[in-house]
Amino acid sequence: MTTAYWCVLAATILPLVWVGIAKAGARDFDNAAPRDFLDKQSGMRQRANWAQQNAFEALPGFAAGTIIAHIAGAAQGTINAVALIFVAARILHGIAYLRDLAGFRSLVWSIGIGATITMFVIAA
Repeated sequence: MTTAYWCVLAATILPLVWVGIAKAGARDFDNAAPRDFLDKQSGMRQRANWAQQNAFEALPGFAAGTIIAHIAGAAQGTINAVALIFVAARILHGIAYLRDLAGFRSLVWSIGIGATITMFVIAA
């Protein structure tokens, strides 16, 4: 499996990390209605949930772009580098969400979406 494919797995796991932070240590968490619980959160728990949601939103385009770049025969080193940039940007994006750093969050979001777009461009 290529580094880029491992990055797709890492990007798939990231939303689980953020939602785990949103739920961690909550005494009133109800697994029968987890979305209701998350909708009622504030502060860092709320931002962790938002990071989870955004991570899920970013995943399909990145995964598709990575697979398409592989199928199209783009240079493996380039695919791997772009995938690593995406994952690093997404980790920083989640951290920025948790720490309430909106400007930095937007910057690293832009890097992540740029990496996704790059996957499609290198496949062309």
